[in-house]
Amino acid sequence: MSLKGILDPAQQELVREERRILNELRASLIRFGASDESLSPLEQSIGQLDELFLLVVVGEFNAGKSAFINALAGQRLMEEGVTPTTAQVTPVRYEDINIVDTPGTNAVIREHERITADFVPRADLVLFVTSADRPFTETERAFLERIRDWGKKVVIVINKIDILGGDRDLAEIRSYVADNARRLLGVTPEIFPVSAKAAYRAKTGEPQLWASSGFEPLERYIRTSLDSSARMRLKLLNPLGVGGALIDRYAAMSRQRLAELQDDFTLLDDVERQLEAFQQDMAREFEGRMAVVDNVLLEMERRGYDFFDDTMRIGRMFDLLNRSRVQEGFERQVVADAPQQIEKRVIELIDWLVDADFRQWQRITRHLSDRRRAFRDRIVGQRFEDEESRPFHDERRRMVDTVGRAAQTVVETYDRRKEASQLADAARNAVATAAAAGASAVGLGALITIAATTAAADVTGILLASVIAALGFFVIPAKRTQAKAEMRRKIADVRARLSRALRSQFEEEIGRSLARMREGIAPYTRFVRTEGDKLRDMDLRLGTLKSDLQRVRQQVDALAA
Repeated sequence: MSLKGILDPAQQELVREERRILNELRASLIRFGASDESLSPLEQSIGQLDELFLLVVVGEFNAGKSAFINALAGQRLMEEGVTPTTAQVTPVRYEDINIVDTPGTNAVIREHERITADFVPRADLVLFVTSADRPFTETERAFLERIRDWGKKVVIVINKIDILGGDRDLAEIRSYVADNARRLLGVTPEIFPVSAKAAYRAKTGEPQLWASSGFEPLERYIRTSLDSSARMRLKLLNPLGVGGALIDRYAAMSRQRLAELQDDFTLLDDVERQLEAFQQDMAREFEGRMAVVDNVLLEMERRGYDFFDDTMRIGRMFDLLNRSRVQEGFERQVVADAPQQIEKRVIELIDWLVDADFRQWQRITRHLSDRRRAFRDRIVGQRFEDEESRPFHDERRRMVDTVGRAAQTVVETYDRRKEASQLADAARNAVATAAAAGASAVGLGALITIAATTAAADVTGILLASVIAALGFFVIPAKRTQAKAEMRRKIADVRARLSRALRSQFEEEIGRSLARMREGIAPYTRFVRTEGDKLRDMDLRLGTLKSDLQRVRQQVDALAA
């Protein structure tokens, strides 16, 4: 009889809601990257909502599982023996229940144990058989922990009580089993001491053994406690337990991965802070270096004032009549080595920028090298908790390795001379363009000379007037003041054009350098950000689904009221 046949409309709606939540959980786990093996128990539990109640018998081989089922059925359905005999899952129909015998949990044949471990999540109720001569072995403890993690209801059968010395021994063993089960499961399960051998003999011709077999309380529990209503409740709780176990497992995995990614976030944030500090430091130091260039021009301006004061006076009247002498004197005394000084300061500025760029790449390389080392230290001697974690760790390590190698290649192949030459050409082009000086072949020094020496042209403006001695006393001072003003204006104009052109060029170069660095670590950055977003979204989804499952669980529990 299927579950559909015994549900009223409200209960059918409850099943539909449970199925919806579990299917959403399945879809979420697929997006997370859960393996088919991990999803199989959930898919089977969803599918079995419409099937008969399933009671799974587990325990160590030779604990008497097959003998127990034979006694329950009153006929020999299962092969018995002192060696592992059950090699596959075997269903037996009992009233409206499917009872399944499984291979021993400590079977020497690993495939047998795997069959049992894979089948338990499908159970609506787990009947755990332990032997009175060796109750609660280490393998039984480990297996019960796995059952607990799946959220299964467990009933414990202590078999072979006929080998005990009396009631005192039985009480001690029962107390021992109860204490250990309570510690492992968090609750004290129903415990039934039985002798499957005596019960089978009682049902097959020796009824006098029935009372001592202990089977009456167990069969009464199956008939009354596992009536149709209780079985329906347990069947509805089974997928909820599986779903809850998967939510807890993957939520913990999600939080663990987020915790591991925190180191990556910290590294990326640190790199970004370094790049921002690099940009600020470069801008600040650039202003200082531009001030040195300004000082060269300001010093030339000062020399120009001295030149005009010394040259443009009545005592130098005849010198003023010689234009070439004035021009030559201006270039020698005022312009002097200013063009060469400007060139030198700009070259120093270029070298500084190239070296700073190289050092910043080195810092990034060191960061990534430290991260790769941290990966290696973590991986050595470590076993991943499950194979599903390996792709995540492998991708993180691959990203860091790839980006780290790219950054290292930049450092190893960094050509300072080439970088400086390209930057110098770009600076000259920018200055020439800003100054409208023509082709880029016009150097910085030539520009300064051309712009500055035109200030001396106004000196010739006094030549005609100076031949009139009566006006010389008035013309020369006026022309001197005019020449100084013109000198100040032209040098200010040169300073502005030079500063604007160089500042624009170097800001562009610094921006390009930062863009290259960010582009270099972009694959790693994208992986970390994307994976972080995915994990936070998964954590939120799992939290919502867990709340939904708890709500449905409360509704299922209310069925027993």
